[in-house]
Amino acid sequence: MSNAVETEVKIPLKEAELVRDKLLKLGFTVSTPRVFEANTLYDRDGELQGRGELLRLREAGSHFVITFKGPGSSGAYKSRQEIETTIGSAKVLAEILERLGYRRTFRYEKLRTEFKRNGEEHGVVTIDETPIGHFLELEGPGEWIDRTARELGFLQSEYILDSYGKLYLADCQRRGVQPTNMVFPS
Repeated sequence: MSNAVETEVKIPLKEAELVRDKLLKLGFTVSTPRVFEANTLYDRDGELQGRGELLRLREAGSHFVITFKGPGSSGAYKSRQEIETTIGSAKVLAEILERLGYRRTFRYEKLRTEFKRNGEEHGVVTIDETPIGHFLELEGPGEWIDRTARELGFLQSEYILDSYGKLYLADCQRRGVQPTNMVFPS
């Protein structure tokens, strides 16, 4: 179980392979190989959303994680409390949540590759391939985020603080389509 404050930013990527190559040249290594993630958000009558909170059930390969995220604080980075733990069965926990009155509100999928640099305890880089594009995610202390972004050739003005849910809604609006779930075509 972890209980910490998560601080992160996303950066849209046009050339994910170039960024991956640059990460490797900068001494990052793949800490978690590319894995398919299915994330399902739960809420009870908009109660959590109304408070700026989130309850997420993540299936990543053979790992299942339940996460609570508290309200975010504004600033240069997205920062919010995150409490999470692994679970034995996503299917069983989903049934428990539904019996407690929680309903699935949104599902989003991605392929995620995680990178870390030797000697750096605080800081994770991920490349997320999603149905709405590729994103770099930098998670760690603000100074680490800024330094790593600069090393990769990105500016603070490129940071995105929105969730994948908000990015998906904006993408649907831009394309003039009705939002459903952010999932890959079958």
